[in-house]
Amino acid sequence: MTGRALIIVGLAIAAVGVLVSVGVPFGRLPGDIAVRRGSFSFYFPVVSCLVVSVLLTLLVSWLRR
Repeated sequence: MTGRALIIVGLAIAAVGVLVSVGVPFGRLPGDIAVRRGSFSFYFPVVSCLVVSVLLTLLVSWLRR
């Protein structure tokens, strides 16, 4: 069980790496908060966090079957 989970997690990380390298704007999705005022900048990836949370929830529920 643990070996299978590690393989799947590794493949998921590799897939995200491939998507980012081809130009998918992960981390800059619509709905993410970006505030820039003078020399101050603040970025909070709200939608990106939600997407990652949903994907991890689906992955874990699939692995527990």
